[in-house]
Amino acid sequence: MNPLPQNPVAASGSFAAMRSVPYRLQFASYVLAMMADNIEHVISYWVVFQKFHSPTLGGFAVLSHWLPFLLFSVAVGGLADRFDPRRIIQCGMLLFIVASAGWGFFFLTDTIQMWHAMLLLVIHGCAGVLWQTPNQLLLYDLVGPADLPSAVRLNAMARYLGILVGPAVGGIIMLTLGSSHGIIFNTLFYLPMLLWLFWAPIRDKSVAVRRFAVRGLADIVLTIRAIGTQPVLSAMTWLAGLTSFMIGNAYHAQMPGYAGDLGHGDPGVSYSVLLAADAAGAVLAAIALESWGRLKGTPRTAIALAMLWSVALLGFALVPVYPVAIALLFFAGFFELSFNTMAQALVQLNAPHDVRGRVVGLYNMAGLGMRAFSGITIGVSGAAIGIHWSLGLSAAVLLALLCLLYGRAARKPSPP
Repeated sequence: MNPLPQNPVAASGSFAAMRSVPYRLQFASYVLAMMADNIEHVISYWVVFQKFHSPTLGGFAVLSHWLPFLLFSVAVGGLADRFDPRRIIQCGMLLFIVASAGWGFFFLTDTIQMWHAMLLLVIHGCAGVLWQTPNQLLLYDLVGPADLPSAVRLNAMARYLGILVGPAVGGIIMLTLGSSHGIIFNTLFYLPMLLWLFWAPIRDKSVAVRRFAVRGLADIVLTIRAIGTQPVLSAMTWLAGLTSFMIGNAYHAQMPGYAGDLGHGDPGVSYSVLLAADAAGAVLAAIALESWGRLKGTPRTAIALAMLWSVALLGFALVPVYPVAIALLFFAGFFELSFNTMAQALVQLNAPHDVRGRVVGLYNMAGLGMRAFSGITIGVSGAAIGIHWSLGLSAAVLLALLCLLYGRAARKPSPP
C-alpha cells in the first residue's frame, strides 16, 4: 500500500474508483445489501405497526438502529485493525440474514411478541455496525489512497440508491409474495456481499504494522486523545458529531407532518416527493462531484458545505410554499452528501495506518451513533413546540456551532 499522501484528496479523475474491478463488484453488492436493509425496514415496520400499534416500539426501533454505532463503532474498528475486515463484514451479513429470517418465521407462525420484535431490531442494529466501519476500511484496501475520495463518494451514492430503491422494491415484494414470504426472500439480497467477500482482495500486510488488543471503552478514550493532536481528524469528527446530534436524519421521520402542513394535494404523494427530492439531491451530488472533480477536499470546505446544509434545512423549516420546500430539500441532500463524503475521505486518508479502524470507528460513532439523540432535538422537542420550530431552531444552533468550528479550523496550520 502506498504511504500516506501529502495531498490526500487530490483529484484522480472522474469515477476513478470504477476502474477497479473489485471495487465495481463491491459497489454492486453494496447497493443490493443496502436495498435489502431498507426492504426489511419497510416490511417489518409495517407488520409490527399493524400488530402492536406501539409508538414506544417505534422509538425503540430508532434507538436500536443507532445506539450500536454509538457503543461499538470504535471496538469494531479495533477488530478491523486486528483482523480481516472482510470476515467482520460477513458476520454482519449473517446477522442481517438471521434478522430477516427471524421476522419471516414469526410472521408465518403468527407468534410475534413485543420482545421478539425488540430482539430482532437489536440484531439488525448490531449487523449494521459490523458492516459499515469495516466496509470503509475495505475501500482503502480495494482502491488505495489516490482513488479513495472517489470510492467514498460512489459508496455514498450506492447508499442513497439503496434507500431510494428499497422501499419501492419492498412494496412490490409485499404485494406479490406477502410480508411473511417476502421478508424471507429478502435474505437473498445479502448473499452477493457475503459470497463476494470470500474472493475480495486481501489487505496489504504492511498497512497495520502494529496489532493492538481491543480494549473496549479504553479504546474510545485513547483514540480521542490520539486525534486531539491531529487538526484534520478532530475537526471532521466534531463536524460529524455536531451535524448528527443536532439534526442527523431525524427530520425524515417527521416528513409526513411537513407534507401535511404544506397542504399540497395528497399528503402521501407530497411525502414521497419530499423524501425523493432529498435523496435525488444526494445522488446528483455524487455524480456531479465525480464528474467535475475539481472541488478540493479540505476541513474548511467540508464545514462550509455543512453550513450550507443547515441553511437549506432552516429554509425548509420556515418556508410555506411546497415547490420551494422541494427545492430546498434537494439542495439539502446535495450538501449533505458532499460534506459527509469529503469528511469521511479526509478521516480515512489522515488516520495513522495502525489505528485506522479505531479512528474511522470514532468518526462513525460521532456521525452515526449520535443520530440516536437527534430524535430528541427534532422529534421530542417537535412534540412540544412544533416540528417546524424544532427543525428551524436546531438548524440555527447548528449553523452557529459550525461557524465556530470553521473559525477554529481556519486558525489551525495545514499539515506538512
